[in-house]
Amino acid sequence: MPFQSLGLMPELVRALSDKGYTEPTAIQTQAIPAILNGEDVLGGAQTGTGKTAAFTLPILQRLAEHPNPKAKGPRVLILVPTRELAVQVHTSIREYGKHIRLRTAVMYGGASMNPQMMALGKGLDILVATPGRLIDHLERGTAQLHQVETLILDEAYCSRPPSMHPSSSWHCSSCATRWKCRFPHRIPWRIPSTTSRIRSIRARSANC
Repeated sequence: MPFQSLGLMPELVRALSDKGYTEPTAIQTQAIPAILNGEDVLGGAQTGTGKTAAFTLPILQRLAEHPNPKAKGPRVLILVPTRELAVQVHTSIREYGKHIRLRTAVMYGGASMNPQMMALGKGLDILVATPGRLIDHLERGTAQLHQVETLILDEAYCSRPPSMHPSSSWHCSSCATRWKCRFPHRIPWRIPSTTSRIRSIRARSANC
């Protein structure tokens, strides 16, 4: 099954081809159409199965199809638990979206806040952030989340690092999100009742 059959736009398929990807993995086959359709998704897959592309590709397409160049705050907020994962996800977004005109930024602790504040001031389509550094900006008033349309929690069920202190849950709930995607490292057998309306996708593909 080629990527085109999932409904992806030519610009994204070209970016995938540039990276040598021609066939979607199991998690991508299930998640991409669901996210393109605007469903809330809880997706789980093993490391190396293309989980990041499963949510970044449809997000990029939805933003490209409905541009808002006047948006100041990010339209998509992707929360990740670690600096390393933040860099990885942002790199994937830049690579898959290289044929699309979108504004992206990544922020995490241990880096200077000035470049991050400059990026926020110019306006963003996608923001990838660790909770601790995002809270720093929220408390300083340099980040605004009122224009967030989509919230993605990557590695949502992994052990909470020190940066994810309790106040981060308040800031997440304050986002005026239209729909949400969660891509944990693993999905527990007992899903919390709050996810009863979220489509659960599990994949065990060994493809990369």
